[in-house]
Amino acid sequence: MRKTVQFFALGILFSFVACAQKTDLEKTEATVNQQTIKDHIYYIASDEMRGRNTGSPEILKAADYLAKQLESYGAKQVPGADGWFQPVPLRMKTLATSASFSYGGRDFALNDDFLIVDGESGDFEGEVVYLEYGTEADYEGKEVAGKIVFAKAGDGETADRRGILTLSQNKRTLAKEAGAVALIEFYSSPSTPWASLTRSFNRVGMSLDESGNTGAIMPHIWLKDLDNANQRFMMTRSIKRADLSIKGMTNVLTGDKNILAMVEGTDPYLKDEFIMFSAHYDHIGVGAPNAEGDSIYNGTRDNAIGAVTVLSAAENIAKYPMKRSALFVLYTAEEKGLLGSRYMANNPIIPNEEIVFCWNSDNGGYNDTTVSSIVGLERTTARPHIEEANKAFGLTAIVDKSGQGLFDRSDNVSFARKGIPAPTYSLGFQSFDDEIMKYYHQQSDNPETVDYDYLEKFFKSYVYASRLIGNAPERPFWVEGDKYYETGKKLYGMN
Repeated sequence: MRKTVQFFALGILFSFVACAQKTDLEKTEATVNQQTIKDHIYYIASDEMRGRNTGSPEILKAADYLAKQLESYGAKQVPGADGWFQPVPLRMKTLATSASFSYGGRDFALNDDFLIVDGESGDFEGEVVYLEYGTEADYEGKEVAGKIVFAKAGDGETADRRGILTLSQNKRTLAKEAGAVALIEFYSSPSTPWASLTRSFNRVGMSLDESGNTGAIMPHIWLKDLDNANQRFMMTRSIKRADLSIKGMTNVLTGDKNILAMVEGTDPYLKDEFIMFSAHYDHIGVGAPNAEGDSIYNGTRDNAIGAVTVLSAAENIAKYPMKRSALFVLYTAEEKGLLGSRYMANNPIIPNEEIVFCWNSDNGGYNDTTVSSIVGLERTTARPHIEEANKAFGLTAIVDKSGQGLFDRSDNVSFARKGIPAPTYSLGFQSFDDEIMKYYHQQSDNPETVDYDYLEKFFKSYVYASRLIGNAPERPFWVEGDKYYETGKKLYGMN
């Protein structure tokens, strides 16, 4: 008799679970519409948007459009945000038309002898003070206010350019806070040829300014010194003053912003856990015309489709809330180095420990319409839900085998580094072949070049998987042994 009761109870449980899954499937079908998908993509990736380049008027127009869609669905503003937005302090630096630097009767030429790491137009002069490597310890007992700081680039151990540049950024902050007029670094690392550095610095730059300082930008240059001759010359001169002039260079904050909205969960306990749905909405703007005369990089695949995937989830969840709460985020400046997501991860509006899953959507293209490629599928316990959702719409969820290191190349990694499980949902690809590269970052990536029958299945799979994850009794986590497993345990206080 006891076994009969147990089997009966199990039967009711399985029936209830199956019914719940069917309900989520029906709710997915009720809102995800191919024509709606098409309308959004055609607008966001239109020529009118001119490639949605970071810092452009068009990306702000796209941001307003996306925010209005979220509002129209019934999603709510996130407390602490600036309405529907999180302003991102991005600085756009244009090239100097000319610059000069002189010391001890010797003139140095822009590009040939020195490079501008940061700064803006102006004339700068002052007494020189030498601070070895310009570290915090080197400032002890030194008065640098109103002076020009000279220091060696790097730390005596770091050899690669990226590492030296990171150290330089920290040194610039120290010099600025100490009241210096400028920072001059002797660059003597042979690991990167000077010509390569010149190419890197002679282009419009975009950087994240997390200092909160919107005032004047202190000039910072690297002085070529591969044989240390300039150091020896300057150290022995009796005249301890230098002059720097920069012309035609601008360095201003843009108006870029992340877009945020939320829907509160229905479960009194699980609503304190957020599933974050994210994608970037920027692309690379306008460039030289191709053979067909097209100069606009419309960015349909990368990443209008990703942004609209998140819109589809927002429309569905706003109408049919899940047990867990939902946070919808659309990032700026992914194409400039994941800057929008990095800023949000470091400056969260919803605390990172309350975000239990980052369900990112980003795309390079597709070459297989029978699958969805999930970058990081094998790395989280959400895998069964994702596979089930794809199967429901005739697709197969596959792991990324491209060897392109894609997990670390999209916005998801900004949150994975904090410990949040964060796979990326992508259009189906088996490899990065000619079919992918035909459209990836090309002017040909236009709205009329994609298969909307496939996109409908793809979007429905994403939304259905979202519902399964958001309503599951157990929250998702990293698979044990993953590189972020221990970081996640620390974030959520599981140690």
